Amino acid sequence: MRKQTVIAVTVLLLLFATGQFALADTIDFETFTDGDTVNTQFSGVTFGGDPVALTAGLSLNEFDFPPASGFNVIFDANGPITVTFTGSVTDVSAYLTYTAASTLQIFDSSNNLVGTYNSLSISNVGSNELFSVSYAGGIDHAVFSGDPAGGSFTLDDLSFSAGTVPSVPEPASLLLLATGAVLLMKKVRR
Repeated sequence: MRKQTVIAVTVLLLLFATGQFALADTIDFETFTDGDTVNTQFSGVTFGGDPVALTAGLSLNEFDFPPASGFNVIFDANGPITVTFTGSVTDVSAYLTYTAASTLQIFDSSNNLVGTYNSLSISNVGSNELFSVSYAGGIDHAVFSGDPAGGSFTLDDLSFSAGTVPSVPEPASLLLLATGAVLLMKKVRR
C-alpha cells in the first residue's frame, strides 16, 4: 500500500512539474507622478499617443473620474492610446471612465482588426466600465479611443495575458525530482 502511495505521489509531482499556467500582468500606473507621460516604462509594453498620468487629489477629479484602484490613472491627452505588446497576448482589458463614446480595438501582427469592444453608453462619468476583448490567435496591439482630439477618458488597471502556455522545467529540476523519487522508492522498499 505504501509503495502505491509513493508511486502515485511521484506521478502527481511529475504532472505538476510539467503543468500549464497563464502568464498575466496588470499595470495600475501607481509608479507614476502626476503629469508623467507614459510610454516605454514597462517591460514588454509600449504606450503610444502620449497618455499622461493623473493623480487623485492633484490633477484628477476622482469624483468624476474615479480610479479603479489606487490613486493614478492615465488620460488620453492627445487622442487614442495605443498599447503595443512585445510578445503576442490573448486577452486585453482595462477600466475606463469616459465623457464620449469609447472603443477598444485589438489587432493581430498583420494589423488586422480582430476584436472590438464599444462602451455601453455615451458617458459614464463617476463610474468605471470594464473594457475587455480576447483573441486566441494573438493580439499584437490594442487601441483605446474616444474623442479623436483626446481629453475624453481615463484608463486604469490595464490587464493582459499570454494565455495558457506549457511550463517547461529545467533539466536540473527534473533530474532532482527523479532522484528524489528513486531515493524515496528505495526507502519504501526497505
